[in-house]
Amino acid sequence: MNRHILLIKCQDTKGLVFKISSILLLHNLNIEQNNEFVDKAQNIFFMRTEISGEVEREKLLAEIKASLQCESEITLCKQEQKSIVIFATKENHCLGDLLIRHNSSDLNAKILAVISNHNHLESLVNKFEIPYHFIDSENIPREQHEEQIIHLCKTLQPDLLVLAKYMRILSAHFVESFPNQIINIHHSFLPAFIGANPYKQAHARGVKVIGATAHFVNNNLDDGPIICQDTIQINHTYTWQDMQKAGRDVEKAVLAKALNLALEERIFLHNNRTVIF
Repeated sequence: MNRHILLIKCQDTKGLVFKISSILLLHNLNIEQNNEFVDKAQNIFFMRTEISGEVEREKLLAEIKASLQCESEITLCKQEQKSIVIFATKENHCLGDLLIRHNSSDLNAKILAVISNHNHLESLVNKFEIPYHFIDSENIPREQHEEQIIHLCKTLQPDLLVLAKYMRILSAHFVESFPNQIINIHHSFLPAFIGANPYKQAHARGVKVIGATAHFVNNNLDDGPIICQDTIQINHTYTWQDMQKAGRDVEKAVLAKALNLALEERIFLHNNRTVIF
């Protein structure tokens, strides 16, 4: 049986769930799972509904939109496996974790390719029989390097781009080419310690917890909407290298969790925030 995910964001008014559910019933669709949330400060209603049955897409969307009687964002997507492209540089822990999850079917996505500006990780990726694209960033303008990557990604047509410790800052042009499609793992508990060498920054500050943050990429460095975060305890005996080593497990777990949330269409973007079901 066909299964779809219905995502709705609109102004909150009385009776929204009843209106939407009634339309789904009239279309002979069954609600398999439903989640809703109201941001009371801004009076915004969010709803994620998994439905099953034969869907007349355009008719269903038109009827729901008409019933809401307000400006709304409505998405209806088929519940099926999505595709991703992973970006990496030299560090292998986040990339390796995703490759293993993919190989053991714990990641509900097809990895189309791995793209890197170095060739250090090619042998690792080859073990999983996934295409590896080394696009050298040395001695060419940044714009030219990014255009090669954009062209490749447009050819592959992934649903998401995953920055698994890809240590290059993306230009505004690149980000705008894939709006709300790029997920990054930052080795710090944002908004603290943005940019490079956050473990050195954290060590200098004498922090007692370190963490990792997965977020969507926007045009501001490490300032995109946060999807997932986690922390671990440390103490004064840790060098910044010890902190970096301890943080790797957190980075892997946070990135994988954030990616799964995106793959399952559980994330709403609202301004620079996320609502997650």
